[in-house]
Amino acid sequence: MKSQVYIARRFAFKPRSSSKPTFIVFIAVAGIAVGTAALILTLSIVKGFSAQIENKLIGFSSHFQIRQAEGRFFYPLRADTACLGEIENISSVTPFMEKNVVLQSRSESGELVQPAMLKGILVENPPAFLEESIVDGSLFAEGDSESLKILVGKPLAESLHLAVGSRVLIISASGGFSGDPGIASDNIVDLLTAMDIELATVSGIYETGLNEGFDDYMVIANLPVMQQFFHRGKSGISGYEVMVHDIKDLDMTTRAAVDTLGYPFYGYTVYERYNNLFEWLKLQQNITPLLIITITVVAVFNIISTLLVLIIEKTKEIGMLGAMGLAPGKISGIFLAQAFLIAVTGILAGNMLAFGFSVFELHFQLITLPQKNYFIKHVPIQIELIDYLLVSCVVGTLTLLFAFIPARVAAAMKPGTALLS
Repeated sequence: MKSQVYIARRFAFKPRSSSKPTFIVFIAVAGIAVGTAALILTLSIVKGFSAQIENKLIGFSSHFQIRQAEGRFFYPLRADTACLGEIENISSVTPFMEKNVVLQSRSESGELVQPAMLKGILVENPPAFLEESIVDGSLFAEGDSESLKILVGKPLAESLHLAVGSRVLIISASGGFSGDPGIASDNIVDLLTAMDIELATVSGIYETGLNEGFDDYMVIANLPVMQQFFHRGKSGISGYEVMVHDIKDLDMTTRAAVDTLGYPFYGYTVYERYNNLFEWLKLQQNITPLLIITITVVAVFNIISTLLVLIIEKTKEIGMLGAMGLAPGKISGIFLAQAFLIAVTGILAGNMLAFGFSVFELHFQLITLPQKNYFIKHVPIQIELIDYLLVSCVVGTLTLLFAFIPARVAAAMKPGTALLS
């Protein structure tokens, strides 16, 4: 076998001076390298894109939420939190409040009005996702309960002409607790009396890249302060946001949490709440196998054509080896060894090319994307060893598998015919 590898290396990388198979080999290696790099980068970008969008959605609403029917507010119980905390896969349980509001601001052009969702969170343990997304101002202070301070998404702030320190009017309907009668009067005076109108100050502006229904709609406030202003100090909440250790068991954990609390509680995961966005991500991932097959087929035909050209260039040498008594199987082994050497060289070069490009892009972020369409500013790349190993094994296996075709052509040559050609 050593002699076959030696001859294969001489054929491929050390040709005689009168022929130029080195250029052909170089093209073959370059083709496999580019194909391998393209496959790896495709997987890395698709995975990175999905991971970034998923992390943003989880940052807004946790792994799953537990609420009461009809979106009613209820009073949190320590017993409920303790029961949820005893479930093995649950890592944290945090109360939250959401309230549909209307924001009104004043500008030189007149009054500006926008609907929004006011969400109260506990600021003593704010999500890292939210803190990293603040582009102007800062998160509200934990002990500040004298004024209502809010975080506003950048698109919403632009539409209302808001900046850090701006004042904005928040209008909402009161009530909503379990057992509250709600607003049942047709009298305009009663309706106006039942409205909550509060003045808030913009503490900071955040930008996550999730525009529709998020940055242009979600307003963040301190939960205790929000309860004080809108529910007259009542400690009601909309539900619990729950994070888990192992996302693979998310559905089972959600069912266990709902069963533990019982009626009237229900739960839904982040994948159910934002099903349309995750279906869109799945569509992106479903295209990946087609791209992999296409690029792999190109690489395979590249190696087949290269070996056939090498066979034509080395026809006399093949005839001489046959005349010297080398078995057809060993001649076939020479060209399989050639395919192996070319494939290994191309795969290694492709891995280095993909890794170098990934590190360069992650560091400099030169390739930008329209954030309104893709929810991110730069091409996301997720470097995983399994992708490099998978692509390398697939390309190498298919290359050797299809290299049998030209190898059999070389083995079938008659020494006399080959020497006279």
